[in-house]
Amino acid sequence: MPLLSLEEVEIGYPTQDGKGWTRIVHDLNLSLQAGGIACLLGPSGCGKSTVLRAICGFESLQQGQIKLHGKVVSSPELQIPPNQRRVGMVFQDFALFPHLSVIENVMFGLNALPPAKRKNVAMDWLGKVALANKADAYPHELSGGQQQRVALARAMAPEPDLILLDEPFSSLDVDLRERLASEMRDILKEHGVTALLVTHDQFEAFAIADHIGVMSDGNIVQWDTPYDLYHQPINRYVADFIGRGVFVKGAIQDNAMVEIELGKLKLDNDHHDPIGKVVDVLLRADDIQHDDASPMLAEVIRKTFRGADFLYTLKLSSGQEVFAYVPSHHDHHIGEKIGIRLGADHVVTFSD
Repeated sequence: MPLLSLEEVEIGYPTQDGKGWTRIVHDLNLSLQAGGIACLLGPSGCGKSTVLRAICGFESLQQGQIKLHGKVVSSPELQIPPNQRRVGMVFQDFALFPHLSVIENVMFGLNALPPAKRKNVAMDWLGKVALANKADAYPHELSGGQQQRVALARAMAPEPDLILLDEPFSSLDVDLRERLASEMRDILKEHGVTALLVTHDQFEAFAIADHIGVMSDGNIVQWDTPYDLYHQPINRYVADFIGRGVFVKGAIQDNAMVEIELGKLKLDNDHHDPIGKVVDVLLRADDIQHDDASPMLAEVIRKTFRGADFLYTLKLSSGQEVFAYVPSHHDHHIGEKIGIRLGADHVVTFSD
């Protein structure tokens, strides 16, 4: 039995004139096993935070049901209060109390325990997030990453069955996000905590989640492992949203090959498009490799320095643009032509 399940969930709001209805989430299904870490990933406005609020008990359902340990906690006829769901929440802005010390913030949700026990439990969780030495500090004296870990400790101290995380890294520096997401995953996994995260950042999702649901217009388009989302996207939307890539035209050849402007690529054995069929081939930045010895040239039209490498935007002779990751010691100028070759091991194609 899954710890959390959502079945045919629909959430909406009345229009301002009271005569209509705005649907935010529809026909949404997901399940999460105990100890699992999942993520709802999608652009702003896709409904992912609304789903989180419904699980916590802050939003009512127009259709469907939400279950915890097989027990219905939300339906159109039933709404179990948030404080009776054993669900912890880490908010986007951490929501720490500025007038309380770190230890007092973590103790805040432990009122049912005797005072001495409250402090012991709070200190134990501060130790688990490596902040025991900051117990007497105040939130404004901490870095963003430290505040995030205090918020996580406060949410986990009452030992909820489920932790919900609403864009927990969005207020942090970009360089910190992926590292802190990995640290949070380690903490959650070490203590067997079940968690559901929402974010718009795929790298955060990849760093923390066992399974990811890519959302669009209030529904989950694909629910899968990070690896399969990247290598086996179900449609163009997922392929375009996950990873940096472009679609180029290709023609199906015999021997399970597809020919594009850059050459021929081997297709999966289960590919069934007929010979001559024109398809869209997904090329990601790691599918194009810089090779000074290659006779095939592409013009550098944009570049972004990423430390260990550059992300180059390259223009082919046809005018088609593609991306390529190139080691940063290959510092080419805008307008320069460089040698490239195909390095794609797994080919994703879409036909009409």
